[in-house]
Amino acid sequence: QVQLVESGGGLVQAGGSLRLSCAASGLAFRNYAMGWFRQAPGKEREFVAGITWSGGLTNYADSVKGRFTISRDNAKNTVFLQMNILKPEDTAVYYCAADRTYSSASDHAAEYDYWGQGTQVIVSS
Repeated sequence: QVQLVESGGGLVQAGGSLRLSCAASGLAFRNYAMGWFRQAPGKEREFVAGITWSGGLTNYADSVKGRFTISRDNAKNTVFLQMNILKPEDTAVYYCAADRTYSSASDHAAEYDYWGQGTQVIVSS
């Protein structure tokens, strides 16, 4: 059974930082590209960042470029999202996802095969 478990969310002031983690089990982690998405209240789920199996290619939404960094540790079956200079508009539930097309860092949610339950991030102004 595949499980993706996010952690690291919380309440932070604008300008602060958080580091999200997503621990994967039940799949050959190094054979999957990974992504982070988010969904704010009343809005559709949107792409945040993606990373290929090796970490050699990353992809970011324009809204987070220069502030967020995605990385992975294949030895620990974990993907990370370092979030800096947080803004109130970053408030959302953040989800990690796994894509068996390991060479892709897709920004399309439909291409991802497995999803976590999400972790809440709240950025206060």
